Amino acid sequence: MSRIKYYYDPKTCKYERYTRSRWDIVLNALGFLSLSSILAIIFIITFHAYFDNPKELMLRKENKELKFYYEMLEEEVGKMNQMLADLQHRDDNLYRIIFETEPIAPEIRNAGIGGSDRYRDIREKGINQEQMVISLHSKIDALKRQLYVQSISYDEVTEMALKKEEYWASIPAIQPILNEDLNLLASGFGMRIHPILKVRKMHTGVDFTAPKGTPIYATGDGVVKDVKTVFGGYGKYIEIDHGFGFVTRYAHMNDFAVKKGQKVKRGDKIGTVGNTGSSTAPHVHYEVIKDGRYVNPVNYFFKDLTPEEYDMILELASKENQSLS
Repeated sequence: MSRIKYYYDPKTCKYERYTRSRWDIVLNALGFLSLSSILAIIFIITFHAYFDNPKELMLRKENKELKFYYEMLEEEVGKMNQMLADLQHRDDNLYRIIFETEPIAPEIRNAGIGGSDRYRDIREKGINQEQMVISLHSKIDALKRQLYVQSISYDEVTEMALKKEEYWASIPAIQPILNEDLNLLASGFGMRIHPILKVRKMHTGVDFTAPKGTPIYATGDGVVKDVKTVFGGYGKYIEIDHGFGFVTRYAHMNDFAVKKGQKVKRGDKIGTVGNTGSSTAPHVHYEVIKDGRYVNPVNYFFKDLTPEEYDMILELASKENQSLS
């Protein structure tokens, strides 16, 4: 029950009972409601400022989890980049050196992918963390590109490894005749006195003296390119194409044991020593041609010689004397 209020009326000199008008009631009610509304608004604002509602709590938790997984993915991408860098270093500085090929250029390994519109679909979706998502996508794309380049590189290395055995078998790595005492090399590669013209002239091969009919052997695996007989010059001679840029020539032969187009192995007999063409004594004039250029055959005599024997052959070949053809 509400309390009954009285007021003193000076006209009647009595205490009269106080009665409220409707306007008083309405004004009091409005005042109460206004104050309550203000207090409620202040309470709500204060509550939202310091406390999250369940939906916000859930979203905050999800964002925290997403950030954690994003950082974890970035860390894993970093580890994969480091592993890839180790593989690239080993590829360039070990495998490709072993197989005597150039390392992959950095601009090829680090080539970009796509253009400025590559991530347009992400931008069009209006993702809040757009830059974070694009950054991770970009790192993954770069990693995939480098992995692809490295995969191609390993395919090349595998192919080179398979060819390496063939390469070593094809190199002209032995002497064309048996020279166990190392005393059959008569003239080496370089400027020598021509036996007929008696002037210094470039000698494009090495001469091995041997009795007529001494077997001549292929110095590496290959295919017989030419079997020819000419008057003067090389006389009877054979050319063998070993592949990989190597061609060998055997001149002043007496007869042939192979035909054009025939495959030969290192050590196969291809003919015998003779004295044909512009020759002053029975011998074999032996040449090695690499990528179209005459090179010193002695540099390739590593298969049938010890280091000491090779030094002896090198010394004999370096003497500037008269050639036999």
